[in-house]
Amino acid sequence: MKLRPSPGRHDHPPPLHAAVGETGLAPETLLLCVSLFWAVLSNRTFFGQALAGRSIGDPSAWGFGLALGIVLVALNFLMLALLSSRHTLKPVVALLAVLTAFSSHFIQQYGVYLDPSMLRNALRTDVKEAQELFAWGLIPHLLLHAGLPLLLLWKVPLQQRPFWRALRVRLAWMVAALLVAVGALLAIFQPFSSLMRNHKEMRYLITPSNVLWSLGAVVAQDTRGAVGPRQAIGLDAQPGPGWAIQTRPKVLILVVGETARAANWGLNGYSRQTTPELAQLPVIRFAETISCGTNTEVSLPCMFAPVGRRDYNEERIRRSDSLLHVLARAGVAVHWRDNQSGCKGVCDGLPNDSVESLKLPQLCDGGRCLDEGLLHGLEERLLQARGTQLLVLHQLGNHGPSYFRRYPEAFRKFLPACEQDDLRQCSREEIVNAYDNALLYTDHVLARAIRTLQAHAAEVDSALLYVSDHGESLGEGNLFLHGIPYAIAPDVQTRVPMLMWISEGFARTRSLDTACLKRRAEQPARHDHLFHTLLTLTDVMTRLYEPDWDLTRGCLPAAAALRPAVSAPPSPGS
Repeated sequence: MKLRPSPGRHDHPPPLHAAVGETGLAPETLLLCVSLFWAVLSNRTFFGQALAGRSIGDPSAWGFGLALGIVLVALNFLMLALLSSRHTLKPVVALLAVLTAFSSHFIQQYGVYLDPSMLRNALRTDVKEAQELFAWGLIPHLLLHAGLPLLLLWKVPLQQRPFWRALRVRLAWMVAALLVAVGALLAIFQPFSSLMRNHKEMRYLITPSNVLWSLGAVVAQDTRGAVGPRQAIGLDAQPGPGWAIQTRPKVLILVVGETARAANWGLNGYSRQTTPELAQLPVIRFAETISCGTNTEVSLPCMFAPVGRRDYNEERIRRSDSLLHVLARAGVAVHWRDNQSGCKGVCDGLPNDSVESLKLPQLCDGGRCLDEGLLHGLEERLLQARGTQLLVLHQLGNHGPSYFRRYPEAFRKFLPACEQDDLRQCSREEIVNAYDNALLYTDHVLARAIRTLQAHAAEVDSALLYVSDHGESLGEGNLFLHGIPYAIAPDVQTRVPMLMWISEGFARTRSLDTACLKRRAEQPARHDHLFHTLLTLTDVMTRLYEPDWDLTRGCLPAAAALRPAVSAPPSPGS
């Protein structure tokens, strides 16, 4: 009789196909589940806009929506299949799940579009700004959109196949997904192509592909910008003729506002008086001013560039010197003081400081500082002023969503005011009240700066120019905050307040007709005017100057008008 070996340590090893895992979930099945999950739960805003205007009782609307869903699932699957291997699948899906959860929250909560400029703005946001956005309402969203996929990843074992078999299976799934996507797209090609042609910005609502695309664009642009130094512009910049006969110091203060919109600006005829102190001062109010962008990351570099929005080229702007470098090259003493998230490159290499670094306990709470800190030491600066100086003050202003943190208790006038970081916890009336209170405080800061300049008018010729970087949505069209792509941005995000105050001495030394300037202020203006107007106000000559974009043009006698320098040949960078 033939004996059988007993089971145990002398058993032969199992066949290879059994050892590498005929148990567990197939990786492609997991990717399909995740793709379906994202398409259904993380793209509600995209589907809402894609189906807008279609009747729920129309069968073609259901067919269009279903085909769109199939396309999204297939594209998500292809993206995941390309980005992950059998060893990296879980980490890749986990990372994208978290990014998708955050992205979908802010898209659904505030109506933002995650295009490259918005993503750059988010990446450059400092920790304090980010903390205000992480309200308690974010937690349930993260638990559903990130927690559930992460739990699935942790709990579900995956099949382990031999390499070549795994590759064949993955390729077969990808081909199938591609065929399904093409078939679904062909079924709705005409309405879909019309939709995307007329509303190109909608592609930035498709999550998570919007994050990956925009991140790639930002990294590529930053990589190109990191190669070599900034391009110098205005190499021919030199002092104008007024410098030789200037007998007193000249100080120009440029206040760059934050998120102040013209619609709520008291001086612009708003139903509430949100600028009571400025209304008592001889300021020149510009009736309509259009911003360069809808977020700080775009607007700030743009407004200090020679061409601004009219010939917008983001890469060229970021890789070139700014107006401040041109003025400093001519001899203007430039200083940047910041109370937000930096100067976005426009003051690189120039003297600068921040309100936080001044250690003002009465104005700073360990988190944010109030904007009055920007005026710290202004009296001393005026007493010690020499030559021509430009002081740039970058406000925290009305930066949301925590408008209630932007002003002290004394300016809590419009009530009830929203006192939550999560705007969903407040009514629109409460949100507007908090926003308007913050404008009241900006009014106070600007008026205090002007009164300080007035007090030293006998010793220093001075002027102040204020303009906000962009506006804000306060619930109109169910939009909040800012950052909508410029082409489709509502007026409240691109119409901003602007004003000037000019001392008699400053106007006299520049032979500036302020009555003429007041008339000019009734006409539309743009951020594009800032570069060339400041060249005139500081009396700096360069071939970069374009008279058509100077707000003071026609308000100076011919002998005092700024003319391009002609003593040197044009430089390559000018």
